[in-house]
Amino acid sequence: MAIQPQFYLLLSAGVFCAGLFGVLTRSNALMFLMSVELMLNAANINFVAFSFYYGNVTGQVFSLFVMGLAAAEVAVGIGIILVLYRNFGDIDVTGPVTMRR
Repeated sequence: MAIQPQFYLLLSAGVFCAGLFGVLTRSNALMFLMSVELMLNAANINFVAFSFYYGNVTGQVFSLFVMGLAAAEVAVGIGIILVLYRNFGDIDVTGPVTMRR
C-alpha cells in the first residue's frame, strides 16, 4: 500500500512553515540561510510527491534543478556571511545598515 499524497503535502507544509518561521524571526545570517534551505526542501517534497502521483518524472528533474539552485545560493550566502563577519565582527543581518548606498 502506497502512502497517500496528502501525507506528503502535510509534511511539506510543516517543513515550509518551519522555514518561514525561521526566516521571519531570526537575525543570524546562518539561521536565515538554513531556513531558506528548509523552504526549498519543502518545495522539492511537493515536486517529487506530485511527480510520483502522476507517474511523470518532470517533477523529479525539476527537483534536481532546485537542488542545484540551493547549492549556488549557499555558496553566495556563505560569501556574504564572510564579508559581514570581516567588516562588522558579527553575522547579525540587522546591524550592517552602512552597506546601503
